[in-house]
Amino acid sequence: MALDMTPEEKEIGKANFDHVSEQLSRRGFMKTVAAGAAVVPVSAAAYFGYQYETMQKRPVKAAIIGTGDEGGVLVGEHNPEYLEFIACADIRPTQRKRIFEGDSKPTSPRKGFNRIYGKDAASRIKVYVDYKEMLASEPEIEAVVIALPLHLHAPVAIDCLNAKKHVLCEKLMAWNINQCKEMIKAAERNDRILTIGHQRHYSLLYAQAVEVIKSGVLGDIKHIRALWHRNNTWPRVDKKGRIIPGELRDSWRKSIPEEDAKALANELEKWDYKSMEELVRWRLYQRTGGGLMAELGSHQLDACSIFLGKVHPLAVTGVGGKYFYTDDREIEDHVFCTFEFPGPDYYVKDKNGNNTAKVKNKDDIVVVTYSSINTNSFENYGECVMGTRGTLIVESEQTAMLWTERDPNKKDSGPARSTAATVVTLNKNQPILDSSSTTGPAEVAASGQTAPGRTTGPVSRGYREEMEHFAYCIRRHQEAQSDEERRRWRREPRCNGYVAMADAIIALTANQAMRKQQRIVFQDSWFDPTSSEVPDGDMIPTNAKGKRLDLASS
Repeated sequence: MALDMTPEEKEIGKANFDHVSEQLSRRGFMKTVAAGAAVVPVSAAAYFGYQYETMQKRPVKAAIIGTGDEGGVLVGEHNPEYLEFIACADIRPTQRKRIFEGDSKPTSPRKGFNRIYGKDAASRIKVYVDYKEMLASEPEIEAVVIALPLHLHAPVAIDCLNAKKHVLCEKLMAWNINQCKEMIKAAERNDRILTIGHQRHYSLLYAQAVEVIKSGVLGDIKHIRALWHRNNTWPRVDKKGRIIPGELRDSWRKSIPEEDAKALANELEKWDYKSMEELVRWRLYQRTGGGLMAELGSHQLDACSIFLGKVHPLAVTGVGGKYFYTDDREIEDHVFCTFEFPGPDYYVKDKNGNNTAKVKNKDDIVVVTYSSINTNSFENYGECVMGTRGTLIVESEQTAMLWTERDPNKKDSGPARSTAATVVTLNKNQPILDSSSTTGPAEVAASGQTAPGRTTGPVSRGYREEMEHFAYCIRRHQEAQSDEERRRWRREPRCNGYVAMADAIIALTANQAMRKQQRIVFQDSWFDPTSSEVPDGDMIPTNAKGKRLDLASS
């Protein structure tokens, strides 16, 4: 994410992150996690607090609704010892086939049921077109995973919760905030777990980055820069490499399979779509999608909020529009947002160290900037956390890098990106970063050798862990002996409905700020599911016939 960074400087940053994590772990300032530290790592299950023994070789019987791209990833990443899929539902025949066959590339995360359960998977997993028929016909289903277009998240999740199924729904939680609140009410009313698939909550790499930040070694953080840039300006080519006139390489403007078009020609309104374009390219339209902030920005702002202790933002401004495309899409292709978050001393603390509603220092602000564009992909996506004593970058959900700030009071202080970082302690409660005067792991990495403890291969993005923990919480909820204990397990998932609603509020309020061209101040009532106050009350969901949807009566 730093435009002028050399490969050697990146290697130093990776080694610094490993080395500092190890030192903080050994000194008791953070847990040990398995994202790259040289000390003995712990498993994801141990770190996130779930044990396989609790499952007692009884995986949760589950169904998946929506078997497209994201559904394929969730199926490909799940652990059958925790979650066993026994049914699936999708209105598109091509997707029903794909969820069994998976993608042809061996490295694809979309492995398919056949690769996970064996060639007889079709005889063990029931296939449905209508998810309501599936819910009525398969009483063994305990939980449902939902990977549908955004406008269907709330109505389908509420149907599943009312059918007494636990729900893991893909992000963004819902199309508007009223729907988020209705989903939470349905989960509480039916005593079922509702969790949302913001997988960074279960990434060990992010967990380790959060602990480094919480230790205080970066100093005073005043700015986080986040981005997710793509370049969709290139022409689309066919299998022979020939340019297809008038078409661009756009993953959101997918081709429409003839088989799907034929099968659904007379049924689109039944499934709440106006056209095949709206079904296949749902991310491009206001009625069915939430634009770049919902699909990409929600990930980045979720990460930034986690870094800052899951505090709610104070205000947002933004600029965005359809600056490149000339097609029929209704959502922005470029967005630029600035958020104001409270710093650690903004609020008065109570005796337990928790924030109160009373403001202590209104000038203690952390500014978070976010951009998502469609015309340049020079930088990898990720987040850059800037502190007074160091900088931390998490890049592409796979790499974390750390550098110290150059100390101008030290005569031998070299360039920050070329210096090995170490931890020194001013007192037992205050670790800080310092540059190392001896050859440490950073110099070893820069010389081309392998730093101690460096992991190899792709880092887990958290999909597997979020589904394992979901299943674990279901079993513990079933074992609970009191209403209070069941309530505890409903809230136990790291991205439960309350947490996910806050993420949705951040993303959807940014959309409001851009479209209204104004600075919007966040209100506490928006984050209260019992309150009718929302930031997007003018966003009224409608069905394919233009009729207003009312989930409150569900």
